[in-house]
Amino acid sequence: MATTRSASAQDMARRLYDAHETYKQQALTHRRFKHRDMVPLLDSLRGPGPLAISQVGESLEKRAIYQVKAGTGPVNVLLWSQMHGDEATATMALFDLFNFLTASGDEFDSLRQTILTKLTLYAVPMLNPDGAERFQRRTASDIDMNRDALRLQTPEGRLLKSLQQSLKPLVGFNLHDQNPRYSVGHSGQQAVMSFLATAYNPARSVNDVRRRSMQLIAGMNRALQQFIPGQIARYDDEFEPRAFGDNIQKWGTTLVLIESGGYKGDSEKMMIRQLNFVAILTALQSIAEETYAQENTDDYAAIPENGRNLFDVLIRNATTIRNGKPVRVDVGINRYEVNTDSARSYKYKSTVEDLGDLSTFSGLEEIDATGLTLTAAGVQNYMTASADELQQLNLDSLREAGVLLIRTSAAGRAVLAGQPVHLLRDGKIPARPLQLGQIPTFLLKDGDRIRYWFVNGFWYADAAGAGWERSAVTE
Repeated sequence: MATTRSASAQDMARRLYDAHETYKQQALTHRRFKHRDMVPLLDSLRGPGPLAISQVGESLEKRAIYQVKAGTGPVNVLLWSQMHGDEATATMALFDLFNFLTASGDEFDSLRQTILTKLTLYAVPMLNPDGAERFQRRTASDIDMNRDALRLQTPEGRLLKSLQQSLKPLVGFNLHDQNPRYSVGHSGQQAVMSFLATAYNPARSVNDVRRRSMQLIAGMNRALQQFIPGQIARYDDEFEPRAFGDNIQKWGTTLVLIESGGYKGDSEKMMIRQLNFVAILTALQSIAEETYAQENTDDYAAIPENGRNLFDVLIRNATTIRNGKPVRVDVGINRYEVNTDSARSYKYKSTVEDLGDLSTFSGLEEIDATGLTLTAAGVQNYMTASADELQQLNLDSLREAGVLLIRTSAAGRAVLAGQPVHLLRDGKIPARPLQLGQIPTFLLKDGDRIRYWFVNGFWYADAAGAGWERSAVTE
């Protein structure tokens, strides 16, 4: 019986995964949407149908915080996303879920009916709209809301506790994004999704409330493994007395923490959004049908813990020259998103994160530099003062000569935005060729031949420089 049930659940997960595009909210194409982008989407859901939209609070800066209610069942379930303003993957998935719940006449009518008659869903898709406005983790008061469960100094935190206390949901889904450099244990595999059944006391005891978390996660893990095998992890369950997840578990609501990590080539997390859609619906079905009770908590414990041994780029076995002598080093590089003035755009500022023996680490991108020497990139030998001068530069010829650093005044920098060059503010030359914390712009050479060009942590093995998106930087 258990095998039959598992196979049926796996089949449902596959069907939901394949059908996701049908329910995908097409207006959400990137993570950096704002409160003002979300409100019209909520308005479009109003009217006849299973959804009820209401304002349940407001942020410090008076932005409305909305709740979407669905279903008439006796079991309450609470879901919230963007407690941290820059963690928007699950928000997109919730809007896909709303579309799914309002659809009809398809192969999922039975599932939809089960969820809506057995459960009542309360979803808060953007709990921290002020943080979302800035695309930052914290609220407008600079408080991390997920460390405000005890003092309740944020209006957003007070709202979340009020919802939990008044609704008394059986299950709460705490939906987050995590650092994309988490690995699955020490495997070197990127943790695309991570889960946690939060502890409710320092002893990490397991009562019926927490056991349900583990059972639900065991089912979601099994459902998702068919799409991202070996790329699911779980967090360490050390008790955090200030966190909402730990306290909500303590207050009697089963807490399921879902974290969206990274997936190579999916910078806007559209694939991970799809996985959230499947995971949440899989869990809702399990709650509605109470099939989670048949899950073994050992399956939860068997999920590997998150590791922290990934770099965005790892160069192995490069040779550097120090005091005239060759030294073999590995170079770990990470690329960090930096907000810009534009509402939706960002740039990268990369850094040399670590040097030395990094043999216990892995890279999302790796280069074996055995036999190659890491050398300083060339610097243009005169100062460009205007946009016209910059436009006259032959970048291909400069790159072929290993020249990647361009001296320029502030007036001309915009001309080369997005180009694979490192712009030097007012001609200032950075420390070279390699130091911890510096922007990774350098060359990897085989004798006199350049094999790799690095600009701001992005690399290419061809002087044409094709595909160097977002690499231009200014020091």
